[in-house]
Amino acid sequence: MMTGFERYTKKTRRAMFLEEMEQVVPWAKLCGLIEPHYPKPGNGRRPKELEQMLRIYFLQQWFNLADPAVEEALYDSATLRQFAGIDLGSEPVPDETTVCKFRHLLEEHHLGEEILGTVNLHLQAKGVRITTGTIVDATLIHAPSSTKNREQSRDPEMHQTRKGKQWYFGMKAHVGVDSKTKIIHTAVATAANVSDGAMLPDLLHGEETRVWGDGAYQGQTEVIRECAPQALDFTQRRCRYKGQIVDPVAWAKNRTKSKVRAKVEHVFQVMKLKFGFVKVRYRGLKKNAHRLFVTCALVNLFVSRKRLLLAVA
Repeated sequence: MMTGFERYTKKTRRAMFLEEMEQVVPWAKLCGLIEPHYPKPGNGRRPKELEQMLRIYFLQQWFNLADPAVEEALYDSATLRQFAGIDLGSEPVPDETTVCKFRHLLEEHHLGEEILGTVNLHLQAKGVRITTGTIVDATLIHAPSSTKNREQSRDPEMHQTRKGKQWYFGMKAHVGVDSKTKIIHTAVATAANVSDGAMLPDLLHGEETRVWGDGAYQGQTEVIRECAPQALDFTQRRCRYKGQIVDPVAWAKNRTKSKVRAKVEHVFQVMKLKFGFVKVRYRGLKKNAHRLFVTCALVNLFVSRKRLLLAVA
């Protein structure tokens, strides 16, 4: 039983993470982006403070919490309440309906992409610039394949695809990542059956001089040049046949390219293992695409946090 006079304490990894995020997230800029769409005090129940709701929404993305789960977590954890600015002595935690309505507000006004753009502009102002090299890649996000639900059907906007000898059902997150800073500058959400190469034009910003990608993007040199006239094609080339290396020169070049291309896996590692974005939470592509854009913005802040903290210091 806790008495309030504990002698021993330790700063947890969660607390240290939130201290870093407190300093690196551009709260004022993001609140300014949302404020024109946020309800104003008037008739009816007074709306919660905008920054408090935004902090709760980001807690959901960082710790992979659904609307009811984030409400319970805030009641359970003093660390999370302190980050969100909630004092249980004067106010309750916003209930799950309030949290849900805030998310719907962001989705309705397509603010996910704008949050990603605002964060990237903030990073650029802090010296973390998008350069002229882009790594393109995609990762699968799983969706429930069961039909044991209220509609008795799978999500019609999700599809299945085969990878190796395994079948997967869900959506695909396509990203364009800066080869130097590992910043996600472009993101696109599609059904899982859309090929990686088909989304290549949507992942380039046009100022590239080099484009890296795995074997799914090979043979698209002309597409790359149409989108980025100065870009050289550094995508992987097929060099194996039935498990045997048949082109040693191409194999050696692929190994050199992989040293750069592997940086995109760090981005996916943060997105899926650190923030838990392994499965979709909502039905339909629109809501899950919005979550993808916001998660990409938070991944960029996390990847760049050391440089940003040095600037603060």
